[in-house]
Amino acid sequence: MKTVSLPDLPYDYKALEPVISAETLRRHHDKHHLAYVNGTNAALEKLNKYQSEGGEIDIKAVLRDLSFNYNGHKLHDIFWKIMRPPQENNEPNDRLKSILAAEFASWESFMKEFSAAAVAVEGSGWAMLSKTADGLAINQVEKHNALCLAGSQAILVLDVWEHAYYLDYQNDRKTYVEKWWQVVNWEEVAKRLG
Repeated sequence: MKTVSLPDLPYDYKALEPVISAETLRRHHDKHHLAYVNGTNAALEKLNKYQSEGGEIDIKAVLRDLSFNYNGHKLHDIFWKIMRPPQENNEPNDRLKSILAAEFASWESFMKEFSAAAVAVEGSGWAMLSKTADGLAINQVEKHNALCLAGSQAILVLDVWEHAYYLDYQNDRKTYVEKWWQVVNWEEVAKRLG
């Protein structure tokens, strides 16, 4: 694997207000996401040194760090891209809405199930809509290194680690999740679905 770098946000820090404040976005991107980038690169450096020079390392710990940090980096990379400035009545186009309705009984059922999954994550983690060989699935990612269903591709992700919302919503995750739907970039979600 190659080293990774912190991607630029596709919008200004204030672009998601009032749903996500500039201060929350700045800290989340510039500190938390950067920590996953740095953790990935540190683990890769240890592995590369081990592979080229030999010696002893705690391979279990290094691979766990790599998995945790790299998956944290990739999830955040998706998260930034699937958001845009808030819009009232923010909904996908008819094609995507129809696909989601067919997979989850109705558009409303999809929204309800995804939101419930996000609110119910134990501790910290993510809600994720994944594309699998058998269709679409909503799941929870409570640890980055236990990322998702085998062979699946993340389509829509919502970060519910406290650093994503605490400055704006304190411990009211439910309100954060409800308001977050206003900033979903459904065009990007449709592109990821294919």
